[in-house]
Amino acid sequence: MNLEFGSEYDEFTKEVEDFCKEYSGATITTNDKKFEMHDALSGNASKKSGKSVGRSEWQKLLIEKGYFARSIPKEYGGYGGEPDIIKSRIIAGAFAKYKVPNAMGGQGIDMLVPTLLEWGTEEQKKQYIESTLHGETIWCQGYSEPNAGSDLASLQTKGELIDGNWVINGQKIWTSTAQYSQMMFCLVRTEPEASKHAGISFILIPMDTPGIEIRPLVDMTLKAGFNEVFFDDVTVPEENIVGKRGEGWSVANSVLGHERGSLANPNVTLNRLNSLINLMKEETIDGRRLIDVASYRDRLLQVQGKVLAAQAHSLRLLSAKINPGQNVKLGGMIQKLVGTELRHELEGLAIDIMGELGTLYEDDPNVRGGGSWQFTYMYFLGLIIGGGTNQIQKNIISERGLGMPREPKVQVEV
Repeated sequence: MNLEFGSEYDEFTKEVEDFCKEYSGATITTNDKKFEMHDALSGNASKKSGKSVGRSEWQKLLIEKGYFARSIPKEYGGYGGEPDIIKSRIIAGAFAKYKVPNAMGGQGIDMLVPTLLEWGTEEQKKQYIESTLHGETIWCQGYSEPNAGSDLASLQTKGELIDGNWVINGQKIWTSTAQYSQMMFCLVRTEPEASKHAGISFILIPMDTPGIEIRPLVDMTLKAGFNEVFFDDVTVPEENIVGKRGEGWSVANSVLGHERGSLANPNVTLNRLNSLINLMKEETIDGRRLIDVASYRDRLLQVQGKVLAAQAHSLRLLSAKINPGQNVKLGGMIQKLVGTELRHELEGLAIDIMGELGTLYEDDPNVRGGGSWQFTYMYFLGLIIGGGTNQIQKNIISERGLGMPREPKVQVEV
């Protein structure tokens, strides 16, 4: 079996590796709290040596080189290149090998940008995509409500079209990063007489609009990762709707597809695996490195095998985007389930390796990696629930992917 990329990629490989050597161990600098979660999840919160680069400047540099937003058209702020799974693999591998910081992700970049490319007007694409890719516009997602979580189509937040504006009233909950965001993409009920799936619209809301109240909710990471958001006669222009009126459920399903695929990026997972290996070379027990202890090394190899499988699976899904004839519907459903559980397992192994130091958190002087291992361990436990619980995801895989019959609903006598 020949696993070489081919001589035609030699020059590109050298170009990427030269860039990575220059920025190996670079630190992304920002004093803005809105990037705290992303930096912890991508491993950029650890102490590093090397160049310091501002967050927005780093995003722009990666786009300019074609290492991020590679296939997004130039007119919307992307690189404008053709999709190439080999080049994507070369970029991801080099960034992981040389410990180069990943591009910023998040709800705007990973979920809204591809949705706007599919559903948005030309004006919406030009207005929002470039600033989102550069990290200048941060987005939050207004989906769940107190009585509409797993059954999202039961949402009751109301939008009325009055004199060319949407007037929105209601409440959202579990809204990640709402307190740091400039914009929200939100599901509201605009057709109260229609069936519950048909009466929803997808609307873009500036978070500084009068009538919005945000109440942070502290989660098990000890951070206010979630929020409650209240709308009291919040008024936004009619053209802020994405898709047609009442078409929001179809737009939302596009977002959910991108969300489930982005919750455990396999390239970031590979980066974390390399950090885990380095941690095992540094931590000792009775004078022996953890990497030399057979029981821990066996657990590492199990995780490593899963990470390599996730990498191969992600290439399969990427290949299917370039060759639409392939049916990978089932493969896309599996990614969220396996990816979030893998990250939780990987971060948990790191905590075990640190022994009693693994219980430390936040500002303790002996904490390792800026506390990112503990933070992400708890965070991915949350993501096993977030974006649709993994138990619900198993139902989706069985029913929609494998064609198994739905669980029968028992009629309850009243």
